[in-house]
Amino acid sequence: MQNTYATFGPGGNGESFYAAGYKSTKDAPAFVRDMGLDAYEYEAGNGITAGETALRAIGDAAKEMGILMSFHTPYFISLSGVDPEKRLKSLDYIEKSLWAAELLGAKTIVIHCGSAGKISREEAMRLSADTLCRALEKFPDSGVAFGIETMGKQNQLGTLDEVIELCKIDRRLSPVVDFGHLNARDCGGVFTDVDSYRAVFDKVGEILGDDKARYMHCHFSKIEWTEKGEKRHLTFADTVFGPDYLPLCEAIARERLCPNIICESDGTMPEDALTLKTAYRKFL
Repeated sequence: MQNTYATFGPGGNGESFYAAGYKSTKDAPAFVRDMGLDAYEYEAGNGITAGETALRAIGDAAKEMGILMSFHTPYFISLSGVDPEKRLKSLDYIEKSLWAAELLGAKTIVIHCGSAGKISREEAMRLSADTLCRALEKFPDSGVAFGIETMGKQNQLGTLDEVIELCKIDRRLSPVVDFGHLNARDCGGVFTDVDSYRAVFDKVGEILGDDKARYMHCHFSKIEWTEKGEKRHLTFADTVFGPDYLPLCEAIARERLCPNIICESDGTMPEDALTLKTAYRKFL
């Protein structure tokens, strides 16, 4: 059953989680629910170190608390790697991510689509598409969506158009729009008003279908950028780099969109996710 409202939550455990005395992520679903949040993304960017017992405990807690789970795959997945052995090793990492996602009850795994590096963007896209096709063929029965994330550095694949193009391969692929990344890769000023946010959902809907836009998995944080794009994640206290979250909240409320928005602020993910949810609710 699909949500009828947008949902919000943190990517990983914020500083306040540990300051409150919690040490285990199995307590995270109760923590975010008690804050008034709806979702949680398990961050495995540096690799999957937790075992079956721990992951299952987190998933059971999330189900009990009514928390929507997602899973961020390891950063070292290389969909567009030029070394065939390393690139195809990504299939093993995706397989383990699907295993972890099932234990967590996660509906989406988030995958970085790769880097151009020393090859052309066209060749990088070809390699990334090939790896994704191999993954879809190898794991045909997975009930988990493969989320392809927009990226913040200019030498990375992951413009909105590139992500949409990859997602056209198969309905099991869905865009994960990171608004902070898109803003940073173009050196700011991308999201200035309601219409600029609405245009992203409109483009996804026109090309991939209304459901892909309406229920899109999203990331949001304010991000410092340089001339090469993303530098580092910030908190909502930032007043320089942005992007501004209020037009996003207005856009999804006015259009009755139901995205799942994961906040990836620097240490204040739960608090900033609650700020997003509070602003969104005021626009309903």
